[in-house]
Amino acid sequence: MFKELFYAVCYKPILNLLVVIYNNIPGHDLAIAIILITILIKLFLWPFSRQAIRAQKELQELQPKLEEIKKTYSSNKEEQAKATMALYREHKINPFSSCLPLLVQLPFFFAVFQVFREISTNSQILGYLYNFVSKPESINPQGFFGLINLAEPSYLLAVSAGLAQFWQAKMLSSQRPPTQDEGAKDEDFAAVMNKQMLYMMPALTVFIGITLPAGLSLYWLVMTLLTVLQQFLVFRMKKSS
Repeated sequence: MFKELFYAVCYKPILNLLVVIYNNIPGHDLAIAIILITILIKLFLWPFSRQAIRAQKELQELQPKLEEIKKTYSSNKEEQAKATMALYREHKINPFSSCLPLLVQLPFFFAVFQVFREISTNSQILGYLYNFVSKPESINPQGFFGLINLAEPSYLLAVSAGLAQFWQAKMLSSQRPPTQDEGAKDEDFAAVMNKQMLYMMPALTVFIGITLPAGLSLYWLVMTLLTVLQQFLVFRMKKSS
């Protein structure tokens, strides 16, 4: 049941849209088709990711008050939890609201992963095309005018995706308010998580990228750059308001 729903709602629409773009762009360049469909997917998911970015920024802005609560109720975890929840209610913030939009995006990510992994290596995938979509004789995996084989791993695209991931994480961490207590070490849980996101996620992106088809690294690179643009717009709107 879940598998059929996944294929009907996520997998087939993404596959068919990718083939439609591939059929209609000059030169039938798979890299250009992946870039265009990534932009379309980002636009579709824009409201969900915008909500996640806003929630992350609001939680960062509350960080000094959360640290103050920790110090005030350091010996009473129950009162600390009550004060924390009261602070969230006062500012109308759901601490899980930054995670839920990301969960909505997961099925699309898995569908993209599966489509891009098979599009140039498994001809049977074309059997999932709708009747009104022209079936190409084959999908040429050579992208960027034949310079990169998107069916094989690419160090260049994997490293580029990792650098873009670092840029995105750096932009988020720079929005975090400074710790009020100058003498205190920034060792709270959120700070540790931010540091891990800043360095570990880009490293993980490169490590995974060099083991997967370059089409997936290209998707991840373009999606991350678009997220950087979205973060910039959200932060600027937040400041102006």
